[in-house]
Amino acid sequence: MSDVPRITAFARSRRRFSSSPIQHHAHLTPPKPGEERKVTFIDKEGDSHEFTVADGDNLLDIAQANDVEMEGACGGSCACSTCHVIVTDQDYYDKMEEPDDDENDMLDLAFGLTETSRLGCQVKMSKELDGLVVKLPSMTRNMQASDFEKK
Repeated sequence: MSDVPRITAFARSRRRFSSSPIQHHAHLTPPKPGEERKVTFIDKEGDSHEFTVADGDNLLDIAQANDVEMEGACGGSCACSTCHVIVTDQDYYDKMEEPDDDENDMLDLAFGLTETSRLGCQVKMSKELDGLVVKLPSMTRNMQASDFEKK
């Protein structure tokens, strides 16, 4: 018998691990000429990052596509608070649609909640929000089922 281990059909059929480049995440469509919108993220260290985006892009996708440190643990389904952002200008906050009940429930779990807090996955860029500036909180809370298990 050979010392070489036999490879089973199962082992051959398993997918290999691979990663994709960051520019393949979030699948943002470039804005049409004349319809460019600007959004600025202020990260946890206080550094500003300005991006040109299109109408309909949400803040979570924009951040992830541009390697801004925003977790988005639920994948943008409004089921966590890890994409919490703070709108720095009340006038911009007032231009946004009111958060729905699901978003408000998740915001209640957010670290550092303010009067102008929103979930990045729920804020879509538009002409009215051109020039928006949002600040990332100093930390996030990622609640998991294991957090509620009896110990």
